[in-house]
Amino acid sequence: MQHSEAKRTNPQKIRLLSFNIQAGTSTARYHHYVTHSWRQVLPHSQRVENLDSIAELVSPYDMVALQEVDSGSLRSGFINQSRYLANHAGMPFWCHQSNRKVGTVAYAGNGFLSKFEPDAVKEYRLPGVIPGRGTLLVRYGQGENRLDVAVVHLALGKRARGQQLKFLAERLQSCTNLIVMGDLNTPVDNPVILEFREALSLLAPTRGLASFPSWQPQRAIDHIMVSRHLVCEKADVLDMTYSDHCPVVLEIELPPEIHLLPATRPVISVEVSS
Repeated sequence: MQHSEAKRTNPQKIRLLSFNIQAGTSTARYHHYVTHSWRQVLPHSQRVENLDSIAELVSPYDMVALQEVDSGSLRSGFINQSRYLANHAGMPFWCHQSNRKVGTVAYAGNGFLSKFEPDAVKEYRLPGVIPGRGTLLVRYGQGENRLDVAVVHLALGKRARGQQLKFLAERLQSCTNLIVMGDLNTPVDNPVILEFREALSLLAPTRGLASFPSWQPQRAIDHIMVSRHLVCEKADVLDMTYSDHCPVVLEIELPPEIHLLPATRPVISVEVSS
């Protein structure tokens, strides 16, 4: 996508949100993982209500990273939830990566919504014994003055996380202005995350903000990490019960040489799933 410099605008400050939405299913107690397990495989009215509430929640933000978002299966009523949220939140750009399919019952992946139009979208399949993890890389601009945004959802296992972070560090090493958002399934002070942050010179402004479980947050496992020369302002975790995670948010100030073009086209799909 080629953009005229005359049409570019610099928003200076942008608001970021990352949210593992658990396919739109709320959880209020640990035992609900068992007693409400049917909600993970069958459609139900609360899911649509939650999606509408999530759409309202994310609408003020400029870039939104989604994890555990359904690509369109039985449990979601065959609705691509990234598209649904983009439409209802008024986000003019969206893309989706489908990662883990369980027959026609569930089809989980990552999603990204934006008020700005990227120049390119890439996807990576992350290594691991159990397949089904991936990363979306959304690129704004070109050359040294571009902005790269990675949406990640790392594995539960320590060894797999280490493999995935090493894989990502190699592929993101050329990103000068980088934002990494997602569910890391571990704190940012974990040694493998520290190594990843050091390799890419990333700050962790959401460090210590507990986001899981949503009904009584105790673990800081959802994060937004940014390159050291991106100015971080307010970081927070929102008290929400639309999932088993709470969303994390961050406001940053962009360097003057980074320019973002507001998306003016209707909602579009960049399908990067295999």
